[in-house]
Amino acid sequence: MPQRPVNTPPAPLTYEATGVDTRGAEESVRTLAKWIEETFTFNSARPLLPLGYFANVLRLSADLGLAISTDGVGTKLLVAQELGKYDTVGIDCVAMNANDILCVGARPVSMVDYVAVERAEPAFLGQIAKGLRDGALAAAINIPGGEIAQVREMLHGSADGHAFDLVGTCVGTVHPDRLIVGQDVRPGDAVVGIASTGLHSNGFTLARRVLLERAKLRLGEHISELNRTLGEELLEPTRIYVRPVLQMMDEGLRLKALVHITGDGFLNLPRVVAPVGFVIDQLLAPPPIFGLIQTHGQVDDVEMFRVYNMGAGFCVVVDPQDAARVQAIAEQHGHRAAVIGYAVDDPRRRVWIPQHGLVGEGKEFAVAPDARVPTA
Repeated sequence: MPQRPVNTPPAPLTYEATGVDTRGAEESVRTLAKWIEETFTFNSARPLLPLGYFANVLRLSADLGLAISTDGVGTKLLVAQELGKYDTVGIDCVAMNANDILCVGARPVSMVDYVAVERAEPAFLGQIAKGLRDGALAAAINIPGGEIAQVREMLHGSADGHAFDLVGTCVGTVHPDRLIVGQDVRPGDAVVGIASTGLHSNGFTLARRVLLERAKLRLGEHISELNRTLGEELLEPTRIYVRPVLQMMDEGLRLKALVHITGDGFLNLPRVVAPVGFVIDQLLAPPPIFGLIQTHGQVDDVEMFRVYNMGAGFCVVVDPQDAARVQAIAEQHGHRAAVIGYAVDDPRRRVWIPQHGLVGEGKEFAVAPDARVPTA
């Protein structure tokens, strides 16, 4: 008799399985860097940092440095296209750039945007511009110009005629001798995590594959775990951390490092200059969207913590005596915050998440439940 087919559960999803080659991207960056770094000597405004930090800084004079960074919104834009709702992605664009400028201890000042469109329509572009305005207000920056390019042959989105890409370049000011890039981080320094609003603008290719394709959820569907529609959750804007962090700077707190938790999650922490690792042992409660992705996609902890912020969108590494004030300032601005870990002496720059039995190094986490967790 013929055997009945066995219904095997779908394989766990990973970022690579969705077509995002993060490892190949790292090799591509190294190839680009070989040529880009040659430009550092092309004029007198030499970059003060190597490639790879959140932003770089140009020394314009003895007491004036110009911080500069660029980023986009990614495939979150496809969700906006499917919903026909474009008035929040501009906030994301500002957030992804202004938050990175903070990470060198700079004050964001201005941003220009680049919008590539399949077809230019005033109402559609007006919604994008509204989001840019709202983001600029939250980040206390201006937008003195930008570019709109009609490149129909190059763009194909999820809504006919409304494919677009959105990128920004932000600048800020900082004294060139007062950069905050983690050079003073010492074992025992506290890591204060400031809550995210959800996915922010990272990992949307995996999220869309899990929720829309595998789970067959609809963007307009009310999800009880989220207490709103899936589309509303996915378009929740990236949180802008500028005002609370600037207040921390203005109060003269002993800030050691400022870390935007984007793609790579807590593996962004070891980008600091000092040869240290981090133990994250008191995680903030993640928003329910992360559990929804993990359950429907059978995504393991290794992948979740490698791709997503898991509830902490920004981290402040600070002298332990100032940690309570950092937390209070964040909460004063309406952002949940708490001490989530501490720095440790570790030349390998690893990240331990003992609650999930994970140890991260480089760009990867691994399951290591029996690993010794270092103390401060």
